[in-house]
Amino acid sequence: MEDEIDDKVLYQTYVSHMKLMSRFAWGVPLNLNISPTAYLMYMWRILKMYVFKPEILIVSTIVVVLLMYLQAVDVWSHTLLGRIQHTLSRTSRTKVQRLGVFTTGDVEKSSWHSKEGPIAAYAVQGRRSKMEDRFVINENINNTGVSLLAIFDGHGGDFAANYAKDKLVESLYKKIVSIKDIISGKVPVPAECKEVREENEKPKSPNLVERKKSFKKSASITDECMKNKKEITDVELLSKLDNLSRPITREVRSNQVAVIKDVPVVSYIDSIGKIDYGKLLTDEVLVADKMLLEVAKKKLDVAGTTALIAVIEDSKLYVANVGDSRGVMCDNRGNAIPLSFDHKPQQMRERKRIKEAGGFVTFNGVWRVAGILATSRALGDYPLKDKKFVIADPDILTFDLVDHKPLFVILASDGLWDTFSNEEAIVFIKERLHEPDFGVKSITLQAYYRGSLDNITVVVINLQNFEFNVTKSY
Repeated sequence: MEDEIDDKVLYQTYVSHMKLMSRFAWGVPLNLNISPTAYLMYMWRILKMYVFKPEILIVSTIVVVLLMYLQAVDVWSHTLLGRIQHTLSRTSRTKVQRLGVFTTGDVEKSSWHSKEGPIAAYAVQGRRSKMEDRFVINENINNTGVSLLAIFDGHGGDFAANYAKDKLVESLYKKIVSIKDIISGKVPVPAECKEVREENEKPKSPNLVERKKSFKKSASITDECMKNKKEITDVELLSKLDNLSRPITREVRSNQVAVIKDVPVVSYIDSIGKIDYGKLLTDEVLVADKMLLEVAKKKLDVAGTTALIAVIEDSKLYVANVGDSRGVMCDNRGNAIPLSFDHKPQQMRERKRIKEAGGFVTFNGVWRVAGILATSRALGDYPLKDKKFVIADPDILTFDLVDHKPLFVILASDGLWDTFSNEEAIVFIKERLHEPDFGVKSITLQAYYRGSLDNITVVVINLQNFEFNVTKSY
């Protein structure tokens, strides 16, 4: 009985539809002698009947206004971030250099590969019009036994990523080598800095607040080692910032002074004669950010970059993170151990900090600081940095490899994590660790095939043959 009713309803609907279509067809004037005015009147009658109804006009207006608003916001944000692509001369693709120097090439074909011992890296430009990722691999810094790896994911241009790769990494290299020379006795401790070392050798257990103040404290007690004070009074910069139409930050005051102090390397030697990598990485990142901001303001370059830095010495792994690049470790049981945590504007502590600084967080495709930047911490980004909406303070995590006995470590820009979770990436690499490049190329291309719209850079450290019986130091 129900089937018969359904059939009747369907039949009646069909008949009604056909009658309506027939009425429409028969209403079309076919006499060629009829004036064009008659045709126009007929079309006007049809439009009034089916298009020019109040509900249709209101909905259409709302849709058009919404589309115009989204387009305007997108153009505004891209303009503010300075995503103006510079014309670069195309160079032939060469073997990637040790510090991950990239060239510009075809969006889908451009890729960079590097392998040093148990460390492999692979990067692709992907669907972006320009490669803004940079990576660094150094398995053994100047034969010190210290390995340093870094990934910088630039935005708004590649200026900040290049600066961090060149200046920050170079400074870390020099500091580590200098500290190692002092610890080994190759270089005597400078007389003017002995009091700093004596202060560090006093037993103490700093709390979290004191650690955060370590940079300011180290700088303030070493005035005799300070050099290269610089003052920013760029009148042209101030006038151009006044003309920027954006509710983001006020102009840079002409009386602002960027003072960069050279902290003596002995301040990074702890009481047991080891390098305090937490303090070293924090200070180096903050100093590099200050120097970058000074240069960027003079160049009117608003580019920024994330920073993910990993240092391995003996059985210790130190990871410093600024932004949303990420590290993850696979322990001996196949579990995914996070090495860093993304700095996203929607996180409670980040949102609270931004609001306390007078900023705001809005959703524009993803959550963004002031509707612009999708990460709440970065190096550079001086328009957002001036009001402290964005900061460069790194999170430092330390891991004892003896405890975890990891199989491998993955460091990658967010181009990978847009399509892979930590667990998925661990499973993927674990199944391909036997490949010559430890599966780093496979996972990078897989992220591209899954639809990642960003540059993708992945570094894999194979720790299968690592000597986990290294004597631990306390």
